[in-house]
Amino acid sequence: MPAHSSLHSTVVLDRVSFSWPDGSVALREVSGAFGAGRTGLVGRNGSGKSTLLRLITGDLTPTGGTVTASAPPAYLPQRLTLDVQTPVADLLGVGVPLRAVRAIEAGDVDPARFDEVGDQWDVEARAHVALAEAGLEPGMLDRRVGELSGGEAVLTAIAGIRLRGAGVTLLDEPTNNLDGPARARLAEIVRGWRGALIVVSHDVELLELMDDTAELYGSALTLVGGPFSHWQALRDAEQGAALRAERAAAQVVKREKRDRIEAEIKISRRAAMGRKAQLEKRVPPILAGGLKRAAEVSAGKMRTDMRDRETAARARLDAAERRVRDDEAIRIDLPDPDVAAGRRIATLGDGERSWVIQGPERVALVGPNGVGKTTLLEHLVARQTPAADIAAIAHTDRIGYLPQRVDGLAEHASVFENIRDAATAMPDRELRNRLARFLLRGDAMDRAVSTLSGGERFRVALARVLLADPPPQLLVLDEPTNNLDLDTADQLVDALGAYRGAVLVVSHDEHFLSRLGIDVTLEMLPDGLRERA
Repeated sequence: MPAHSSLHSTVVLDRVSFSWPDGSVALREVSGAFGAGRTGLVGRNGSGKSTLLRLITGDLTPTGGTVTASAPPAYLPQRLTLDVQTPVADLLGVGVPLRAVRAIEAGDVDPARFDEVGDQWDVEARAHVALAEAGLEPGMLDRRVGELSGGEAVLTAIAGIRLRGAGVTLLDEPTNNLDGPARARLAEIVRGWRGALIVVSHDVELLELMDDTAELYGSALTLVGGPFSHWQALRDAEQGAALRAERAAAQVVKREKRDRIEAEIKISRRAAMGRKAQLEKRVPPILAGGLKRAAEVSAGKMRTDMRDRETAARARLDAAERRVRDDEAIRIDLPDPDVAAGRRIATLGDGERSWVIQGPERVALVGPNGVGKTTLLEHLVARQTPAADIAAIAHTDRIGYLPQRVDGLAEHASVFENIRDAATAMPDRELRNRLARFLLRGDAMDRAVSTLSGGERFRVALARVLLADPPPQLLVLDEPTNNLDLDTADQLVDALGAYRGAVLVVSHDEHFLSRLGIDVTLEMLPDGLRERA
C-alpha cells in the first residue's frame, strides 16, 4: 500500500516503541507522520491505537524513539471519566474566565479576576455558540456533568476543544456514547473542523469524512490519501495481488523442487550407466576415469544450479507470504443454553402494553441518549423492578450481561483470573484452549485487566459471559459494537446467528442491528415504550 505524507506534518513519530511495566510490548519502532487535515486511524483491537494517542499527548512516555507535535494536542479519551459535580463550563474549558466575568459584572474589582478574564470578555457568548453547534442548549452551561448523558458529555468536551482552538486534536472512539441525532451533529462538527484532527474509530460513517486514513498494523503505520472506503479498496486490491503472487510463487517452488528431483534421477542413472560400462570393460580405464571425473563435475554444477534456483524460488515465496495479511479473528462458539422455543425469558412493559421475550427471539431496544435504556437493562439483570412506569421482569436467572462500559471486571486481577471466576467448572487446560479462540493466549492471559485496550477488555468480558457455567439463556448487550473492530463485529454477528437463547440488545449502530435478524424493535421514549413497525 503506498505511503501518504502531507506537506505540513503536524505529528511525527520516529521509531516509537512502548512497553508496559510488566514488559509486554505495545508498539515497536513505529514511524510515520500525520498531516494537517482530518485523519482516521484504524486497526484491529489491541493493535495499539489508543496507546499511540496517549503517547502523542504525552500521557505516556515512549520507551524508545520520539514523538513531536506542532502544537500541544487536545485529547478526548475513549472513556471520559469525570466528577459528576464538575461544572459543564469547566468541561467546556471556559469555567475560570466565565466565573471571573460574572464576578466582575456583579461588582468584584479584585485585579485577579481581570487577570483570569484576559481578553475573553465574550467568553459566555462564544460558549453558547459552541454548545449550539454541538446541538446542546445554552442553559447547560450552568449545569453539572452529572446531569448530562454520556453522549451530551462527549459532545460538550468536543465543543470545548473547538472553542479553545486546539491546533492538534485526538479523538478516541468519539461516537461510542452517541445516539443517532448526536452522531449526525458530530459529523457536522467534523466536516467543518479547523486544525489537525486524528480520529480513532470503528464507525464507518465517521471514517468516511476523513481526508486521510492511517492503519496501525503489526507496529507499522501506513497512511493513504482518502477516506476509509478508499483505504479499504486499496487494501483489498493489494491483498488480492499478494495472494495471487503467493500462489504463483508456490507453484514455482513446486516446479523447481520437481525439476531438482528429476535432475537427481538423471544424475543417478548416468552414474549407474558409467559404472556398468566400466565393469563390462567397454571403455578403456584411462578414458573411463576421465569420463567419471567430468560426470561428477557436471553433476555437481547441476546440483548447485538446481539448489540455487529452488532457494531463490523459496525466497520469493517467503517474500510473497509476508505481503499476505494474517488477520486473526476471534472464533465465537456459543454453548447450547437449552431454551425451548416459546419459553418466556423476560417481559418488558410500560403500564399500558407489555412485550414478552421468548425462546430464541432477538429484541432491539433503541431510543435517545439519557432516556434510561441502560438503567432498564441493569434492573432486568438485577431482577429488580424499576421505580419508573417502564418495567423489566426476568423469568430466568441465567442472564449474561455485557455492559456498555465493560466496567465489571477486576482491574488488578489477570485476564485468566477474571474469566476463571465465571467458568468455575471448566478444567484449566480446556479453559485456556477456549480463550485462545478469543485471541487471549500466552502472556496476554497473565496481564492485569487495567492494562488492556478497550477492544481487549471487551473480549475478556465477552469470554466471561459466554463461557459462564451454566451458559446464559438470555444475552443482554448494551452497545456491544462500541469497543469492537469491524472484523470482530462480524464474528459477533455470526455467533449470535447460531445462538439458541434469547438476545436483548441496545445499540445506536443501525448497520449492526440490521444484520442480527431482529424480531422486535422497541423504542424507549420519555413517555413509554412503543414497537417500531
